[in-house]
Amino acid sequence: MIYLDNAATTVHKPQVVIDAVVDALKHLGNAGRGATDESLQSARTVFSAREEINTLINGEDARQIAFSLNVTEALNTAIRGLLHPGDHVISSVMEHNSVIRPLNDLQDKGVEVTYLPMSKDWCISPEDVLKALKPNTKALVLTHASNVTGNINPIKEIVQALAGRNILVILDAAQSAGAIPIDVQDLGVDVLCFTGHKSLLGPQGTGGLYVRKGLTIDVLKSGGTGVETFNPHQPLAMPTHLEAGTLNGHGLAGLAAAVEYILNIGVENIHQEELQLMNKFYQAVTEMEEVKVYGNFNKDKCPIVSLNIGDWDSSEVSDRLLEDFGIATRSGGHCAPLMHQALGTVDQGLVRFSFSHFTTEEEVEEAIKAVRSLAEEYRQMK
Repeated sequence: MIYLDNAATTVHKPQVVIDAVVDALKHLGNAGRGATDESLQSARTVFSAREEINTLINGEDARQIAFSLNVTEALNTAIRGLLHPGDHVISSVMEHNSVIRPLNDLQDKGVEVTYLPMSKDWCISPEDVLKALKPNTKALVLTHASNVTGNINPIKEIVQALAGRNILVILDAAQSAGAIPIDVQDLGVDVLCFTGHKSLLGPQGTGGLYVRKGLTIDVLKSGGTGVETFNPHQPLAMPTHLEAGTLNGHGLAGLAAAVEYILNIGVENIHQEELQLMNKFYQAVTEMEEVKVYGNFNKDKCPIVSLNIGDWDSSEVSDRLLEDFGIATRSGGHCAPLMHQALGTVDQGLVRFSFSHFTTEEEVEEAIKAVRSLAEEYRQMK
């Protein structure tokens, strides 16, 4: 099978990731729960994962990295832990349901929410953010890169425009972490949420959030921490404050190995490699009259190409790609309802091709042939 659904999860992992998980399953105990060799080795492994992630995003301190099951849990932690009734929050139509649904829940409880439209560049503009500000604006919650089009928002410019206004910036890096270089200190964001199973090339069940020093988030979960047992509340020190219960040490062993692998190759090198593959596909399919591609390809972006063939339902196209050509893609709404409303594709959906470090040029060529074949079939039907 040719796997081109990497924006959902990367199936092909580096061998070092697989080896690390297998070794962890054999040897790791519970981090922070005792002084046995197994427990101490687990604690070292978890801290190694913090250090690798912190290096990847240039965080202030590895202890500001708190782990979660995925980016959904990380985003819920940040959004629900920082926003309260009476607050106003700005977000956008580009968001995933991992942002939209928590915000809608909070809206029902008295939080005011504004969803910004995309500009002509298929991004959120700093000017629109400033126009949306209100006296009670508490935060901006924004995707770094769209999971539908791959277009990257100008986060640094937006943060600079908000300078001096005491607005928290929560960044959803589900698509960007591992795919493009990230420097949280240069960007100036307060919270960055990530997942391990996409471009970080790690196992499912891993993710987390970076929280800048000095910012305290109300806890989403309370429970065992292995420290301060007689404290009636969750300890305040990071990362323990946001990590109740047993961590996925086995998965984090794999994530640490994955990020080390990425750092050794270089995020920018991976990014350019993936862009080359994406552009090869994009240039070919845009020459097909029946194919419509969505997004701005004149700017830097994540390796995603979403398209439709005429008015053919996206799920039928995706099914044909899999059944007839052995190509895995993603069709439908991509958990991004506001984005599809903005694009006018609620009924038809989109077929998303997303490339990875392990995609080959031969696979891209096969994908081009498959789209061409279906486009020709559509033309003959019409």
